[in-house]
Amino acid sequence: MSGIRKRVVLAGGMAIAMTFLAGCLQNPNPTGGAGGAGLGGFVDGGSPDGDKKVTILGAFGGGEQKAFEASLTAWEQESGIDIQYTADQDFTTTIKQKVNSGDSPDIGLFPQPGGLLEFAGQGKVQPIDTFLDYDGLDSTLIPGLLDSARYKGRVYAAPMRLAAKSFVWYPKQAYEAGGYNTEPKSIQELQKVADEIKADGIAPWCMGWESAQATGWVGTDWIEELVLRMWGPDVYDDWTSHRIPFNDERIVKSFDEFAKIAKDETMVLGGPKGVLSTAFGKAALPSFDKPPKCMMERQGNFVLSFYPKPVLEDLENQVGIFVYPPFEGGFEGQPMLGGADLAAVFNGNDEDVKKVMQFLTSDKFGAEWAKAGGWLSPHKTFDDSNYPDDITRAVAKFAAEADVFRFDGSDVMPKAVGSGTFWTEMVKWENGQSSKETADNIEASWPKS
Repeated sequence: MSGIRKRVVLAGGMAIAMTFLAGCLQNPNPTGGAGGAGLGGFVDGGSPDGDKKVTILGAFGGGEQKAFEASLTAWEQESGIDIQYTADQDFTTTIKQKVNSGDSPDIGLFPQPGGLLEFAGQGKVQPIDTFLDYDGLDSTLIPGLLDSARYKGRVYAAPMRLAAKSFVWYPKQAYEAGGYNTEPKSIQELQKVADEIKADGIAPWCMGWESAQATGWVGTDWIEELVLRMWGPDVYDDWTSHRIPFNDERIVKSFDEFAKIAKDETMVLGGPKGVLSTAFGKAALPSFDKPPKCMMERQGNFVLSFYPKPVLEDLENQVGIFVYPPFEGGFEGQPMLGGADLAAVFNGNDEDVKKVMQFLTSDKFGAEWAKAGGWLSPHKTFDDSNYPDDITRAVAKFAAEADVFRFDGSDVMPKAVGSGTFWTEMVKWENGQSSKETADNIEASWPKS
């Protein structure tokens, strides 16, 4: 999950050859269309045009909502546009109801692009190349992010917040005192680090999958990381979109590779039974014991919110981080797994909406949110001095340096699989079921239509 809330991505094929507004660039691959807005028209939902009000619906509330609104205040005053944000924890259901009933917001912030792409297919959302400088935007974003909102070649949303997952966290003082490699260049080198830690009498990996009805999702993240690194983004995309079956032999090999850690009693604290009974948010806590009971955890940037208060108060001295490395003999680049909140337009006729989107999806947005903590910009060009600590700056740097970004794979898949059988079969796998049987069972559960 990305900040526990997980996200989706789908891939597509073709687009239409048109430039809609002066200064707006054509979308790449100009060869087709997707009805409605995709054929050159403009979707016309949302609030009345030209009223100097722009309505936004999103999923995040509480402190995140306050930080989001604080990031808009100065721009609102300068532009004279009043941005009215509404938070809804059941965003996915609410946005469908509103759009289908003709009561859509001007802008929707999608934590999962699946519903967005449904709207794109229905011609109910505006392609971004009609109001954004597509090439300019793409040049500042982490590679691969815009693909998350691509439908038949056309892109229908742009990211305004990033969540990154491909990190290994460790207790800095104990780890460095042990003399362990802080920059392993491959998964094979990382395995050597794990062997050294084990030889010192410490479980190399901290791992917990327990998450109530979502138990198993941590394991799916590991599989996705390995598929991406062992076989590359093209195979990863084919797998998540079911162009190859879930039980393709390469995917089964990824399960077997993960078994070297997750099914080895000496590699994870408590062995497989401990993995399944440990809450994911508490998995790393034993690493801060003196001496540590386990040493490393692979997890997303949101994991910091679960660390003990004394650790958070001395974060830079207590916590170390490196990016989960590539697989030797696999994809040659450095991938990054994660998610993003994607901003999409339901009112393509309103100039104020376009202006808000131009700011919201730029590298100038988010300074106030970044300073408050818990937010990452999807832009490589964002001023990282806005981040509150060196750990967050390191996370942002690793994400910005990634050669390719891919969304959480289980969110790309149909819900029945991604947050259904993939989770439940991972639990059976950790309990002893074979990799082949696990992959076969998930493949058999894939919806037929």
